[in-house]
Amino acid sequence: MSASLNAVATATAQDPARTEPLAVLGRDVTVPLVTGGEVTYAALDYAASAPALQRVWDDVAAYAPYYGSVHRGAGYLSQLSTDLFEQSRATVAEFLDCRPHDQVVFTRSTTDSLNLLAAALPAGCQVFVFETEHHASLLPWTNAHVTYLDAPRTPDEAVAVLERALADRTASIEEGYGPALVCVTGASNVTGELWPVRELAAAAHAHGARIVLDAAQLAPHHPVSVRDLDVDWVAFSGHKLYAPFGSGVLAGRADWLRQADPYLAGGGASRKVSRREDGGVDVEWHTTAARHEAGSPNVIGVYSIASACRALSEAGFETLVAREQRLVAKVREGLAEVPAVRVLSLFGDDAPRVGVISFVVDGWNSSHFAAALSAEYGIGVRDGLFCAHPLVRTLLGGEPQAQGECGAPEVAPGERSLNAIRVSFGAGTPDEHVDRFVGAVRELVANGAKWQYRTEQGRCVPQG
Repeated sequence: MSASLNAVATATAQDPARTEPLAVLGRDVTVPLVTGGEVTYAALDYAASAPALQRVWDDVAAYAPYYGSVHRGAGYLSQLSTDLFEQSRATVAEFLDCRPHDQVVFTRSTTDSLNLLAAALPAGCQVFVFETEHHASLLPWTNAHVTYLDAPRTPDEAVAVLERALADRTASIEEGYGPALVCVTGASNVTGELWPVRELAAAAHAHGARIVLDAAQLAPHHPVSVRDLDVDWVAFSGHKLYAPFGSGVLAGRADWLRQADPYLAGGGASRKVSRREDGGVDVEWHTTAARHEAGSPNVIGVYSIASACRALSEAGFETLVAREQRLVAKVREGLAEVPAVRVLSLFGDDAPRVGVISFVVDGWNSSHFAAALSAEYGIGVRDGLFCAHPLVRTLLGGEPQAQGECGAPEVAPGERSLNAIRVSFGAGTPDEHVDRFVGAVRELVANGAKWQYRTEQGRCVPQG
């Protein structure tokens, strides 16, 4: 590794013993309030996109002058960028504790990663997925025979439901199904609850199936070990891992990926292209991760993910998890003191969870409540169905199959709707932000909104 690249990789390392929030971009941004004045913005929508770590931003800025084409140039900057790109792959593999022969493929996002895997499924593959999944995990399997599993109410029930479904498949294998794949989240993007991934992986493997872990909400909050969890693949996004620069990861077993057609056809994926005598073209595709990385790579996005992986590892997940759990307890205890608030849960109050909490408020439309939090308190949360429509509607007592947008349905302030409010936070969240949030919820429930709101293009917004 060159001296310049060493400087890029180490210029902004942080003290791993720190216990205060990790520094993130936007921590000092102020926003106007409809009631007058300004306040520091409380970003509490980490489950949608987390702010960039300052460390990541500084690393990217330090590298930017050295930017060059990857795998395609003889010049110094191209060679340096190629070196950094491939070292980033190794950093991600280490962060995920991958097996020696696993591949790390860089994609655009978790959604892109799971669609890549869906395109690589062997013929006749049967996919098992719980209705509780984010749409990124629920919807890509259009070319497979899909079995959708009902929402379980305990982790043990989740394992039992999967066991029964896989046993039924084994009993009816003569129907001609080929291999099997289980897709499961590590942490719910709606409730934050942790899923029994290791036990689900054991159940899958006991019945000859493979398993892919959607770690989009898990990797930013907990260490993820491919070996310890014994999953076959893991997918996650940079923009939820404090690296919002347009990259994601699919990491895991190489065989299905090697045997599949390239996800995209083009330069970088092809090893050799030649004309045939009949005028056609013969292509020899790469068998490495490059097979599914056609086109000029997003080297800045990839490097930002590697930087975030290093930053979280150096900070120490034990410290980060302990601090986040304190914030989780503070929010849950504060919401529990407001009788009008109902927190949504699949596995119950005692289930372990990350910093993602969804709730509804009696007498309030969720879009109205979220709009008031933003306009009157400078707090950014999310309202809607969170791209997990069946799960949210099940938790709210509606029809799981009912349609709705990812945002708020078009209902007037105060009208009941089947959508919820989600607050989410992580390694960069100050205590003051969650304290302000809990206080704002109490005030809104007790006193109502201070401003008038209207529905505009399906969203609740302050009156002009």
